[in-house]
Amino acid sequence: MLERDEGAVRAQWARIRGRLREEFGDAAFRTWLKPVTLRELRGGVVRLAVPTKFMRDWVETNYLDRLRMLWTGENAAVRGIDIAIEAALARAIADSEAAADGAADGGAPEAAGEVEDLATDRGDFAGRLDPRFTFENFVVGKPNELAHAAARRVAEAATVPFNPLFLYGGVGLGKTHLMHAIAWHVRRREPSKRVIYLSAEKFMFQFVKAVRFKDTMAFKEQFRSVDLLMIDDVQFLCGKDSTQEEFFYTFNALVDQNRQIVISADKSPSDLEGLEERMRSRLGWGLVADIHPTTYELRLGILQTKAEQLGIDVPTKVVEFLAHKITSNVRELEGALNRISAHASLVGRAVTIETAQEVLHDLLRANDRRITIEEIQKRVAEHFSIRMADMHSARRARAVARPRQVAMYLCKQLTPRSLPEIGRKFGGRDHTTVMHAVRKIEELRASDPNLSEDIELLRRMLET
Repeated sequence: MLERDEGAVRAQWARIRGRLREEFGDAAFRTWLKPVTLRELRGGVVRLAVPTKFMRDWVETNYLDRLRMLWTGENAAVRGIDIAIEAALARAIADSEAAADGAADGGAPEAAGEVEDLATDRGDFAGRLDPRFTFENFVVGKPNELAHAAARRVAEAATVPFNPLFLYGGVGLGKTHLMHAIAWHVRRREPSKRVIYLSAEKFMFQFVKAVRFKDTMAFKEQFRSVDLLMIDDVQFLCGKDSTQEEFFYTFNALVDQNRQIVISADKSPSDLEGLEERMRSRLGWGLVADIHPTTYELRLGILQTKAEQLGIDVPTKVVEFLAHKITSNVRELEGALNRISAHASLVGRAVTIETAQEVLHDLLRANDRRITIEEIQKRVAEHFSIRMADMHSARRARAVARPRQVAMYLCKQLTPRSLPEIGRKFGGRDHTTVMHAVRKIEELRASDPNLSEDIELLRRMLET
């Protein structure tokens, strides 16, 4: 039981979990931290529970220090943390996964917004397909025409045209849409073909689970016997040596059998840091197709298509306004149209440029100025008269280390990037290095007016 005020302690734990998600990113949080359960706070010791010894060892090695700091910050009475293994948690997680799969396979008619499991022998390996993501609903323009044509060829070809097909580009530009479209087309054309689509994160999680429960043979057989394997966001495997090795052997086995592989990532194979050279070489074997940021014409076409699908009448001037203003990615563009549509429906006001500005004020402001980590590094390097290369180097001289810490601090303040993402942009540094830099600069700002002025000047320059 939780001592004294149970509600207060659980609120503290909820805030800590929120901080952990923010600092380590959604992928790491879902895989390693979400399964951690608060059991009690007694005698100054927080007792947490995890489902397996492997997970306990991983959390203790990678997150225990940060957990301790966050708990101490929330509750001065906390003196220590104890992490126990509870087998019941593993069963509960397995049951919840089975229930989710059962609900998905319950035979209900497919609704417009529903997702569907891929037809595999074991549904827990498969990702889910969104029925909206088909070739018919994909708007083609110059930025994505090569990727679209390549995806079409893979989906329609009787034999493997190139292996693998590697799609890369920024967030929300259509990589996942094309992968789902391939899977839908293959399923409808040849229902007997065995297809697996899943994220690299889930591939790793299933591999870890197979190792943990001594079920690696079933894992290997499942992935090496498919006709089409699609792995989304393969950059998640960077730095995960054991999972990379298993993926490498799976890749080779499928290529040897002339089975199709489709991969997506946020960068090209040559630019993926933390990936073994042999894996990088394999990924570049087939066709590498990038998806560029959208052009005005493509955004206009996407908005018009989406408006038709929603069955709403959006004035041409409003569509043109949105296409000019929201340039980040397709998801935000479609989200903006959904918000305008919902507002018009619920409030009963006509769709105009003025109402669009009112409803989307936050989104429009964010798109007006998007600051990148590279931009911050360049500006800070110029300000302190150091080389851009020093931002990534291992040099520890104060004349280099302090500006690098300032750049990390500004990245945390001015971008939505997680600490691990920021660290990777600074020469592959660990998230704890970024945390230390942020704390150090915060301390120095309180005692060094000159540094504080420099940082404020840099902030204003970057935000204008």
